[in-house]
Parts: sequence; structure tokens; C-alpha cells
Amino acid sequence: MTELVLRADGLRIETERGAPIVESASFGLDRGEVLGIVGESGSGKTTTALALLGFAADGVRIAGGTVTVAGRELTGRPEAEIRPLRGSVISYVPQDPSVALNPSMRVGTLIGEILRTHAPDRNDAETVRAALRNLQLPADDAFLRRFPHQLSGGQQQRLAIAMALAAAPAVAVLDEPTTGLDVVTQARVLEEVKRLREASGISVVYVSHDLAVVAGIADRIAVMYAGSIVEIGSTSEILHRPRHPYTHGLISSIPDHAVPRRLRGIPGVAVGVGERPTGCRFAPRCPRRVEACETAIPALLQVAPGHDVRCIRAGDAPPVALEAAVRMREAAPPILSVRDLRAGYRSRAGEVVAADGVSFDVRRGECVALVGESGSGKTTIARVLVGLHKPDGGRIELDGRPLAATARARSREERRRLQVVFQNPYDSLNPRQTVETAIAGPLRFFGISHGRPARVEVAELLAKVRLPERLMHRYPAELSGGERQRVAIARALAAGPSLLVCDEITSALDVSVQAAVLEVLSDLRKELGLALIFISHDLGVVASISDRLLVLDRGRLCESGPVDDVLRSPEDPYTRRLLDSAPTLPVLAAHVDS
Repeated sequence: MTELVLRADGLRIETERGAPIVESASFGLDRGEVLGIVGESGSGKTTTALALLGFAADGVRIAGGTVTVAGRELTGRPEAEIRPLRGSVISYVPQDPSVALNPSMRVGTLIGEILRTHAPDRNDAETVRAALRNLQLPADDAFLRRFPHQLSGGQQQRLAIAMALAAAPAVAVLDEPTTGLDVVTQARVLEEVKRLREASGISVVYVSHDLAVVAGIADRIAVMYAGSIVEIGSTSEILHRPRHPYTHGLISSIPDHAVPRRLRGIPGVAVGVGERPTGCRFAPRCPRRVEACETAIPALLQVAPGHDVRCIRAGDAPPVALEAAVRMREAAPPILSVRDLRAGYRSRAGEVVAADGVSFDVRRGECVALVGESGSGKTTIARVLVGLHKPDGGRIELDGRPLAATARARSREERRRLQVVFQNPYDSLNPRQTVETAIAGPLRFFGISHGRPARVEVAELLAKVRLPERLMHRYPAELSGGERQRVAIARALAAGPSLLVCDEITSALDVSVQAAVLEVLSDLRKELGLALIFISHDLGVVASISDRLLVLDRGRLCESGPVDDVLRSPEDPYTRRLLDSAPTLPVLAAHVDS
């Protein structure tokens, strides 16, 4: 017999001006159950997750509906009454652990403060150590004395989860807790969450844009779009037979190393708050819309036991059909040749080797992927290639001609032909420049176009990365993280490069936006012969776009070859460990057309 521990009923969240952010969200959560909430940025996932704690950000208010957790209502009560319940009854883990970790407090003090506030009868040294051991973290005195900045990213995230679970709440809300982590660390965090759920019976709301990750941990999935739940049902039902066109589009966008396929993005752009159409919110992007879709918002109706869909055409939803990934077949001369590359850097702990005798070629129109855990040397190699980190040895050639070690010593034409897009768009865009100015910069610097033609070119580049022209006059602070990253990609493409170094450029993007960006890069490879060096920890993304795969382990190239061969028959134990840790949706194999 199931026991309902959380119930959200008719939840409505608005801006202070009354514009709806979340509209009539209703769902329940049983004891020991994991509910995944998925959707693109702006769909209302995080706003809904925070509302489950009776919390709304500045400028936002919970305007209607109720949230009840373990028999206690968290909406419509004074803040002073709700605050003690956050941590004892329901807890929250943000995407960025630095938000949850006070940098001036040591590890032991951070967990001790949670226990002192929410479980004073259990506030002792052994409980603190047990909270760390539960997440496979060290529990010795040395670790307890560390500060958050002395931990790795994976350790910080597991510490944030340990803090959230220390007082044994009935429900934990995990908001994108593994985004940005390498596959091995991500798998470790997810395994610990599943183990703790089974051991303690805690219920979990797991928010993510990655349906493959959610599918590996959730019992049920709620799909959100433009502030509404458009489909909710068991994980198996959602994946085997998605009924809403938006869910269908998300599944078509999911990368999976076990089922390599060409990813297809969802057409159009997600609507923002204040831009929602009068009828079905998804109608402007829906390939199956009819006139009735544009006149009224569809009701959330049951199409099968436990499976509800907000679509008037849910009954005739087509099966998912996916295309097999396309690989480069022709042999072209190398654009870039790297031989015996050696590079490193010095830290307080001593000298770190980031590249130890690494050699590879990149051919015209080819995509070569570099994969490995954090610290394997991927980003350092990328910085060496574009002249931002001086190597300790080796040779780099562009079209058979040696490249100088630093960007400053290279010619303008060499810099134009070899462009880079970094992982963090916050650091790559000038906060004082508009989107138009940022993208037009390379056009003017390299003498490609000036004046009005530059503005036209900027608009075309924005369209290529699926951004509306209206964003042209905005500043980086006015964009979402995914929008910033696409602007950074558009700026790199503005130079008309021969080779583009992509350093984790899709790690912060929604799967649908990620698929759209990868489509753009695939099309440019075909049209212009653009070569790519694609650095990623996501083996699913690598399987969808790359032709050859290089696996790095602590600066050493431990395995390389055609991507399908490496994924099917890995020879190195480290490669096998990466593949075993990567999330997968094998249920989709039957939907791929060869």
C-alpha cells in the first residue's frame, strides 16, 4: 500500500505583475518514490521545485494552489512557520553546490549546523561522520576540517546532498545535481541517491533537462513546457510511448552512446513568460498542430492508467523514429596535426601533467572527440591548440605548416582559421557589449563585413544557433545560460574558421537546444568542410556527432579509433569504466532507422 508524502494541487506561480510562470501544476509523490521533472530552460522546473518548499524568488509569488508535505501545508503560511520545515521535512539541493556551501565554514561545521537547527537530538560527531559516509565521502578529521574550495566538484555536490539528507527529511528536491559533472562522478552521485532512497525510504523530486539521467533514477516523469505539465506517467510509459509532441521532441533530442543516432532539435524557440500564446503553449512549435490547438489550452486528460497528457491529438501520437548517426567516410588530408604534445602546469601540490606524448590528426570536415574525466587534460590540450597555453614540447601544424606556441605569435589568418568556444559563456562574452556587437567583432576584425551587411550577417548567425533576432540588442546578463552559450558559438562561427575547438560547449544546454546546436555544427561540416575538435564528458553527445574518439586518462592517450569501434569494443579498462558509467536509454534502440 502506497503512502502519499507530497501533494501539489493547482499550483500557480506568478510574477509580481501577474504574468503566469507556472500554471495549475498538480502531482503527488509516494514514500520512497522518485519523480523526475524534465523540460527546457524556462519551462518552470526550478520555480516549481522551489515552490515545493513554500519558497518563491524575489519578484515571484505563489498565487494559488497548495503544497502539502508529510501532512504539513507549506503554502499560505508565514515565512517564520515554513522556515523550520525546510531541512527537517523537505530539503533542497541546488545545481551549483557553492550556493549551498558557506565558503567560510568547514565540512564538519556545515553538517553540524543542519543537525543543530533541524535535529538537535542527533547533533553529535558520529552522526556528522555517518552523513558523510552515506555519500561515500571521507569521514576522517582531516576531511572534516576542509573548506568547500578544497573539495573537487563531485565532492562538493555530494556534500550538498549529505547536508540535505542529514536531518532525515521526508522529501528531498534535487535540482540538476549532476549537471557539469563527468560521467564517472555523475554515476557515483546517482548511485548514492538510489542507495539512500532504498535504505531510508526518502522520496525524491529530481529536476533535470537530461531525460537519460532522469530515466535511470525516476519511477515517474513529469514533462513541463511553458509553465505547465504537458505529460506525466511512469518512466517506462513515457519512454516507450510518448503522447505529447513536446515529449516526442525531447526523446528525439536525447544523446545516447549505446544507441548512436543523429539528434534532431525541436523547431522554434521556447516561449518566455509574457510571450505565451492563447491556445496550446506548444502549438507554435508543434508539427502536428491543427486549428483547434490555437483556440484553447488543452486539459490534462488520462490516456492510460497513470498516464496523463495535455494534447487534443494524444490518441494518434506516432511512434518515435530516429535516424542513425552519419559518419565521415572520405579520407581528406589533415588540417591539423599534433605530434608528441606535452603540456602541464604547476600548482601548490606540484607539477601536473595534462598532456603526455599526445598525437592525432584532424581532417577537413571531420569531428574528433576528446573524452575523459575531469582532470584528464582535455581543456589544457584545447588551450594549447589555440595558443592560450604554452606547451612543454611537441609539434602542432596547420595545413602542414608549424603553428607558433602562442596566439600572439600567430598570424591573423591562422587565428581566424582556428577558433575556440569555451565551456563557460560568462567568461567569454564582454558584459558591456550587446549580442550584436559581440558577434560583429570577428566580422570586422577579420575584414569579413562592415556596417549594415554585418548586422544582416549577425541575424543569420543567430538563426543558425536557433536564437531570435530580437536578442541582438540585449546584453549577456539579460540572457539565459543556454542563450549565452549559443551567442558564443555564433561569434566563433562569424570568423569563418576551418577548425572549431569546442570545449564542453553543450554541457549547460537543454537537450533540445543541444540537439539544435549539434545539427548546426553537422550542417556546417557538410556545407563548409568545417572540422571540429569536440571536448565532452557526455559520451552520448560524442556518439552522435564525432567520427573518431580519443580517450584521455591523466594526460595520456589510452585509446583512440573510429567512434563506433571504440564504443562497441573498448579495449582499455579506463574506456570501459567511462562507458559503464554513462547513462543510456537502450529502449530507444528499436526506434533507430539504419
